[in-house]
Amino acid sequence: MRINLFTMASMGLLPLWLGLFTLLPTLMVVAVSFLHRDEAGLIELVLTFDNYRRLLDPIYLKVFGHSLWLAGIATLLSLLVAYPFAYLLSRVRPLWRPALLTLVVIPFWTNSLIRIYAVRSLLAAKGTLNTVLLALGLIDEPVRLLYTHSAVTIGLVYVLLPFMILPLYSSFEKLDRRLIEAARDLGASRFATFWNIMLPLTTPGIVAGSLLVLLPALGMFYVTDVLGGARDLLIGNFLKDQFLEARDWPFGAAASLLVIALLFLLLSVYAFSRRWLTSGAESDV
Repeated sequence: MRINLFTMASMGLLPLWLGLFTLLPTLMVVAVSFLHRDEAGLIELVLTFDNYRRLLDPIYLKVFGHSLWLAGIATLLSLLVAYPFAYLLSRVRPLWRPALLTLVVIPFWTNSLIRIYAVRSLLAAKGTLNTVLLALGLIDEPVRLLYTHSAVTIGLVYVLLPFMILPLYSSFEKLDRRLIEAARDLGASRFATFWNIMLPLTTPGIVAGSLLVLLPALGMFYVTDVLGGARDLLIGNFLKDQFLEARDWPFGAAASLLVIALLFLLLSVYAFSRRWLTSGAESDV
């Protein structure tokens, strides 16, 4: 009886929680996006669609395009690093896996901003990396690594890499090894086995990990501020500037809804890909 009462209370509180802290703020952002900004930098109750028209300006489209490109590069590099790592992690002895997974998760225990400043100390002109390269005689003068596109990409990959590793590791854990052994017994090469068996079966992990890296990478404005010197603007930088610097809340709200629409689009692609992969696997069976 207590369990039923607890379950009923939880079911009643869940819609209230979602309504107050998810639906209501989103509706407020939608409402503000159709309003006008007054001279004092506040909101004026005047209905307008100019905020959405301004998003079509080539300057803002360039910012969004560059942000997507930079986040996409970080996602691709994270996938190239995480895929073999997750595979090797799934192949080690079960006794060692909890310890290795703990090492993957440990960075979450530290604030990501602190870790970004640690990366900055590594990439600085007098940082650890240049000091080691100079000591080894590989370079004659410090290499400019900080405040570049590469520094921003390295920072994004470093912060978001665990989000790619964990879904891929879950996919490799569910992978039926007998299929790989059967392919090898039938004379399939390593590449053929990977391309026809391993890659399709781990595609859900690839898609999930890519979304978990791509979406946060679009909004990590502090990475570009610390490592890129605000030269590589992400969507997060753009939104922060509209709300805190320009004080143009209606335009910032409209841009936020564009990001939310992109989020729903990517989640729809993920749901469709999972449904398509599941139906394909069932048809093969």
